[in-house]
Amino acid sequence: MLLFLLILLPVAAGLLAYLGPAPRTRNALLVGTAALHTAGVALLWRRPGLAAAGGWLAVDPLGLTVLTIVSVLFLAVATYALGFLRLERQRGGRVFVTCLLGFLAAASLVALAHHLALVWIGMEATTLSLAPLVFHRHDRRSLEAVWKYLVLSSVGIGLALLGTFFLASAQVQGRPLILEDLVRYAGSLQPGLLRGSFIFLLVGYGTKMGLAPLHAWKPDTYGEAPSLVAGLMAGALTSCAFLGLARAVSIMTAAGQSEFMRPPLLAIGIVSMVVSAAFIIGQTDLKRLLAYSSVEHMGILVLALAIGGVGSYGAMLHLINNGLAKGLTFLAVGNVVIFYRTSEAAAIRGVLQRAPWTGVLLIVGLFAITGSPPFGMFVSELTILGAAIRGGFVWLAVIMIVLLAIIFVGMARMILDVAYGKPAEPGEPAAESRSLIAGPLVLAAIVLMLGLYLPAPLRAVLGEAARALGGSAP
Repeated sequence: MLLFLLILLPVAAGLLAYLGPAPRTRNALLVGTAALHTAGVALLWRRPGLAAAGGWLAVDPLGLTVLTIVSVLFLAVATYALGFLRLERQRGGRVFVTCLLGFLAAASLVALAHHLALVWIGMEATTLSLAPLVFHRHDRRSLEAVWKYLVLSSVGIGLALLGTFFLASAQVQGRPLILEDLVRYAGSLQPGLLRGSFIFLLVGYGTKMGLAPLHAWKPDTYGEAPSLVAGLMAGALTSCAFLGLARAVSIMTAAGQSEFMRPPLLAIGIVSMVVSAAFIIGQTDLKRLLAYSSVEHMGILVLALAIGGVGSYGAMLHLINNGLAKGLTFLAVGNVVIFYRTSEAAAIRGVLQRAPWTGVLLIVGLFAITGSPPFGMFVSELTILGAAIRGGFVWLAVIMIVLLAIIFVGMARMILDVAYGKPAEPGEPAAESRSLIAGPLVLAAIVLMLGLYLPAPLRAVLGEAARALGGSAP
């Protein structure tokens, strides 16, 4: 019953929000549903292995990790949305709140689904639920961005569907497309169809992740969408897409196809990091800067999967850190856009003076997403680099370190100029409301904690998730 509630509660709340005329009612539904969802996810941590609908829905370490990222990030975004919607009254909040809750339902379905067709349906639903939010400003640029997002996402999800068909055709034993049976009888899967399935799923879900060269939708979409929506996409949507790819990796590993997977994963991971480094240098827009940072971290995730061993553990830890750190940074940038009415870095200076809380959060976000100590991403990147060296991929570790250094310089130059630079004209002190600060502040605290201390239950779940991917805990 709990699994159904986590999916159906946001659906019901979204319908009520659309029908409810009062903004206060919609806001209460948004934040209340987010809080109840997080409480429900917390209960799942005490009930591992819970299943429903004949195994079509179930809780496992991989799905639980992604569901937790989605729920925590959504709660922070929902709190932030209270302040955002007060400033955006001219746009209305009915569709906005409904689509946000629709996304929560779809992402929950992806995380809990153990029937791979349901995973695909959930991913398609996330695309459709976020598209109206990308078009929030209703201007030419947002229209272009939403069409690019829909077209490229539809191509990706279509390829993922083809990969799912190939996987169903490769199966000769067990319940069709049920994850547990696919893993249990992986040795009986037809190798040719299985390999074809993996390539299609990699390209399909890789497009949703924003892996280069399939990332063309990301800069425009993140740049034109409201920052809280871009934060959800960078932190939660990409985590769901990664889960779709991770399901395929776990099946391929069980079938003894690790050597087949490694070259394409390495290639697409390195290309993603190279492309992000090239475009971050000289970038002029804060939100597009974060879009290319997202491309970088998706590349790191697939490289960690290719490395295997402890790299799989590092991938799961990096997934959490990336999701929360991206949410933190996008919400901080969202405040900057509210105060300065632009995301162009050249027009933004002196954020620390004009909006001290936002300036501090922006700097914290910079160091968090660039893997600087003592934040959690430093630990996960160090884990992945260590796994690469121990696994005989010294060359890969060297490439990653060089690219990470280039990316750090490019991002630090822009964000530190924005935070510390002297404004051309003095501006009025910004009104930093609690709702605009509370969400990113909590995310910052969590990312910092994960760099200093990893709770034992989380460490155990990450270890089990790594083993499901064919890796191991450190």
